[in-house]
Amino acid sequence: MKRERYYFISDDLDDLEQVESELIKQGVLAPQIHVLSRDNADVQRHDRLTGVTSLMKRDLVHSAFIGAGLGLALAIAILIVARVAGWTTGAAGWMPFVFLALALFGSMAWLGGLRGIQSPNHHFKQFQSVLDEGRHVFFIDLEPVGKTVLDTVCTAHPGLQSAGVGRATPGWILAFTNSTEKWWYWRMWKNV
Repeated sequence: MKRERYYFISDDLDDLEQVESELIKQGVLAPQIHVLSRDNADVQRHDRLTGVTSLMKRDLVHSAFIGAGLGLALAIAILIVARVAGWTTGAAGWMPFVFLALALFGSMAWLGGLRGIQSPNHHFKQFQSVLDEGRHVFFIDLEPVGKTVLDTVCTAHPGLQSAGVGRATPGWILAFTNSTEKWWYWRMWKNV
């Protein structure tokens, strides 16, 4: 089943904290739920709210992948040109061109990451005006079977305004996040 991300807008962090608590009681995992806000300090004051991490607010990963793809294409082009032009038949052979290709690939990925760290996440660009108004974006990644739980919880909170559906975080990332959280909890509290 395809997981989807459901977006909501709200003015009230206390209400969002209650929504998150109700969803977790219904079996939704905490790593599936996040709140995006410009007021990070206020989000952190609400113990049960899961704020969006700084890395997730930036377009670092997406832009680095774009840069890496461009770097890979340029690296392949350098190797092809070196081969076709006959530059690899000398004493040095392929070595300088392989190093140049690797350096270009790494540089392009790095430059893409630099561009991305300066840009808001491409998934959240649509909410910039909402965030500028001081409102908060609540989003949750769910499989279609969890939609009924979400609908039930949301009807009890009229302050939540639906803001659309988007592509969710891949399931393997959510599973990894959930397992690491369980491991840290076990490590921290096993001897208490």
